[in-house]
Amino acid sequence: MSSPDERVLPTVADTEGLGEELGRQLGAGDLVLLAGPLGAGKTALVRGLARGLGVQGAVTSPTFVIAREHPPSGDGPALVHVDAYRLGLAEGADVAAELDDLDLDTDLTRAVVAVEWGTGVADRLSDRAVTITLERRPDDTRLAVIRRTAPE
Repeated sequence: MSSPDERVLPTVADTEGLGEELGRQLGAGDLVLLAGPLGAGKTALVRGLARGLGVQGAVTSPTFVIAREHPPSGDGPALVHVDAYRLGLAEGADVAAELDDLDLDTDLTRAVVAVEWGTGVADRLSDRAVTITLERRPDDTRLAVIRRTAPE
C-alpha cells in the first residue's frame, strides 16, 4: 500500500474535480471505496468520477436502489455506483451475502465499481483499489485522504 495522499476540498466543485482527476486514471477492474459521514461528499466525488470516466447518465445517490450502472459513452469502462449504507440493516442480515447478490465481482471485469460506505464491506472485491475517506470539517471544507492498493 502506498502512503496516503491528502487533499483539502473547499467546495463541492473541488470534490467533484478530485473525482474527475481520479476517474481519468481508472480502468475496468478498479474498485473505489468511499468512506465518511453523511454529507461528507461521497456522491459528489462519484459525480466527478463519472465525468472523468466519460460515462452516461446523471449520478445521484443510489441509497434506495443500492446500485446504479452508468454505461460508457465511448470505449472506456462503465461505472457501477453502489451505496452499501442500507446493506445489513435487516435483523440477522449478512452484509457479505447481500453484497455477493449484487454480483459486483462480475461488474469489475468491465467497469469501475465505486462503493459508498464500502470500507470493511467491499474491500475483498479487488486487490486493486482506491480508498477515499472524506472528512467534513467545521468550516464546511472537506479533507480527502486517498490510499491506493495494488496487487503484490
